[in-house]
Amino acid sequence: MNKHFEDAWYYARRTGKHLARGVREELDPVERRLREATGREREELTRLERWRRELRTTETETADKARHVVRKARRRV
Repeated sequence: MNKHFEDAWYYARRTGKHLARGVREELDPVERRLREATGREREELTRLERWRRELRTTETETADKARHVVRKARRRV
């Protein structure tokens, strides 16, 4: 009997995910029109662009930390 409940939960979760995707897909054009009308354009980045942006900010933060450590070390010497 437990196996049947596990199967039911699996299909219920799967149905929920598909429903959410479908609603999102159906409402996407409406959201786009609303954003254009209100002037609140959403920045749409690809996964690669998001990754590159994150990498750049991480590199900058790391470089800033390194400069700070070097300055601190020079003051000691």
